[in-house]
Amino acid sequence: MPRVSDEHLAARRQQILDAARRCFLRNGFHATSMQDVISEAGLSVGAVYRYFRSKQELVSSIAGSVLDDADELFAAIAEEEPPPPLVDAVDRALAFVEAQVAPDGLFPLAIQVWAESLRDPELADFVARMYGGTRARFVALARRAQQAGELPPDADPEAVGAVLFGMIPGFALQRLLAAGPDRKTYLSGVRALIATQGRADG
Repeated sequence: MPRVSDEHLAARRQQILDAARRCFLRNGFHATSMQDVISEAGLSVGAVYRYFRSKQELVSSIAGSVLDDADELFAAIAEEEPPPPLVDAVDRALAFVEAQVAPDGLFPLAIQVWAESLRDPELADFVARMYGGTRARFVALARRAQQAGELPPDADPEAVGAVLFGMIPGFALQRLLAAGPDRKTYLSGVRALIATQGRADG
């Protein structure tokens, strides 16, 4: 019997993830069953369970894929030479998030994952690890901004990084739940806050 290629396995796995994503976005996490995903994918029960044992595994894989893309972007920003101004770094992060709040984006699913993590310890641990790693990128960015003189010497990079990170889901939540503001308006607020801080420290 011929060996199934890695490309075929990867394509089949992605087929299942795409089907799950459509189901979760259309019907919500709790209203979607594994049978719904199986039907959406057009595969047998055994074919789906060969790759994913539960909805939680599907959600973790989908969220992990998006967060991996985000982490790659944020890592590149944090390690860029010379380090970008904080406003520019935030703008690039917001551009990524903006695509995820679009109708075919994954931020609506992220909200469902957050809610489910409040009752599922395994998912809660996954969310904490993923978002903790992303926050660390912003801490690194703040530390380099301090070394470049953009932040005062007595600023706490951990605190600044946490606030910068908080701006990203904050923007996404407002776009999704409160119909705005747009990215340009939000960034103008970020710029004003950073400029105000700079004047206060001066």
